[in-house]
Amino acid sequence: MPRKTNPEPGVRKILPRNRLLARVRQLRREGRSIVTTNGSFDLLHAGHVRYLEEARRQGDILVVGLNTDASVRRNKGPNRPIVPQAFRAQMLAALTCVDYVTLFDEKDPRRLLGLIRPDVHVNGAEYGKNCIESGVVRKAGGRLHLIPKFHGLSTSRLLRKIRSLPKI
Repeated sequence: MPRKTNPEPGVRKILPRNRLLARVRQLRREGRSIVTTNGSFDLLHAGHVRYLEEARRQGDILVVGLNTDASVRRNKGPNRPIVPQAFRAQMLAALTCVDYVTLFDEKDPRRLLGLIRPDVHVNGAEYGKNCIESGVVRKAGGRLHLIPKFHGLSTSRLLRKIRSLPKI
């Protein structure tokens, strides 16, 4: 009899929207607080990890809304993302600080946040307390937590460095 293989690492943490919403409802019934953040997380680096770890400290469960490839292209241009969405989701799900990952195809996460209704939404401080997510988060009774950028750690900086390397 063939052995049953385990799914790829972290795959059980990657949920389609309908399953995520059902899981969030269950977690709320258990009294757990829900924290959300979102982004493309292309070329995952230490700045992302620090950001996600701080986000996780804001509550019991961290849900990451991940831009689909199409959404990243609309927001960042035709040469992005570098890493396809399935692999970006898998890397995020492999982090112990991330509880769930869900993809969203919209230009911004407001629709997703309106459905999740997070207790806390975490965003980069550069977007400010009146970021586009603020209205939907506050309307649902949640609060924003802003995290300053970690200087020297950015996907854009990594891409510039990679592009400047001599071709082999």
